[in-house]
Amino acid sequence: MSSAQDQKQVKSTFAVDMHEDVLAQNEPGPANLSTLATDRPQAQAKEARIPVMEVFGPTVQGEGMVIGQKTMFVRTAGCDYRCSWCDSAFTWDGSGKGQIRMLTPEVVWDELRRLGGTRFSHVTLSGGNPALLASLGGLVALLRENGVRTAVETQGSRWQPWLADIDEVTVSPKPPSSGMDTDWAVLDDVIVRLAAGPSDRSHSLKIVIFDQTDLDYARRVHARYPGTALFLQTGNPDVASADTPNLAASLLERYEWLIDQVSASDDLNNVRVLPQLHTLVWGNKRGV
Repeated sequence: MSSAQDQKQVKSTFAVDMHEDVLAQNEPGPANLSTLATDRPQAQAKEARIPVMEVFGPTVQGEGMVIGQKTMFVRTAGCDYRCSWCDSAFTWDGSGKGQIRMLTPEVVWDELRRLGGTRFSHVTLSGGNPALLASLGGLVALLRENGVRTAVETQGSRWQPWLADIDEVTVSPKPPSSGMDTDWAVLDDVIVRLAAGPSDRSHSLKIVIFDQTDLDYARRVHARYPGTALFLQTGNPDVASADTPNLAASLLERYEWLIDQVSASDDLNNVRVLPQLHTLVWGNKRGV
């Protein structure tokens, strides 16, 4: 086997191990299955630990329905997808395994206040896929108790009861360029549950677009969920580049292409077309 194949096999093995570790920390045992349908007991939520990779901010949200929002970020480990162009593969491919800290909601809250002080009132849960983690319910409840609004992005492959308590949920199913397949039945269920939630919560769909095939996928999603706001975002094909000016120029060209495609379409009249704002400002830098 070649060196490249060896590295790919090792990365795949790490990814499986990390995914299983995250699920082992968050899946309920047989006696606790019923608690998924209701609020978890307060004591249990406080004891639950969250696999946290990084906490940072305040900064500005760069994507989707909350673009431009001043926010703090809590990035969790683990993902059930392996997108070919993932810009946060370190959360699941093993390369960031040593950065994972298993923290209680109270410790995460303390770290948010240490970093952000009184300069934030909004927190974004990111990943990976945060919806793998039942343990985030305790943190969501704690943030709400302290008057902090919350946002999350997930691909819509898993439901968690705490999603109904998030102020702004972005559901981001992955298009063909990702190499992933959409489970439409699960996605249907997630959208229905969110739509049935409290009136003061909001949710939307976001699809990353790299090519015409992805745009056709977006049309299918838009037709399937016409009542849900849809955001289209340009994809970043060079997630390793440190050359911010050249990367920004390339992404702006892609953004212009996407604007032209949507402008010429008669079945994408009620969508919003956005760049990935933080890549235009900071490139692929982490923690901003």
